[in-house]
Amino acid sequence: MQEPKPAYNTVSTVIRVLEGKGFIDHKAYGNSHVYFALISEDEYKKFTLDKMMNNYFSNSYQSLVSFLVQEKNLSLQELEEITKLAEKLKS
Repeated sequence: MQEPKPAYNTVSTVIRVLEGKGFIDHKAYGNSHVYFALISEDEYKKFTLDKMMNNYFSNSYQSLVSFLVQEKNLSLQELEEITKLAEKLKS
C-alpha cells in the first residue's frame, strides 16, 4: 500500500469484518494468508446500494435522485440519461 500505510490492526479488523460477512475468505500458508473474494463486484454493488437505499433514503429512489441532483449538480442531460436508463431497466 502507498504511504501513509494504515496500521496493521486497522487492516486486520477490516479483513475480519469482510470475512465474517461472507464477502471474502482466505487460505493459510504457514504464517501467511492469501485473501480472495467470495462474491462478484456486481453482487457487492447490489448489496451496497440496497443497504444505502434502506439506511439513507428510506428505499426512495426519488430521494436518491434528488440528493444526487443537489449534491453533484447534475445537468438536465444527465437527468434525462438516468430517466432513460430507468425506463429501459423497467422493460
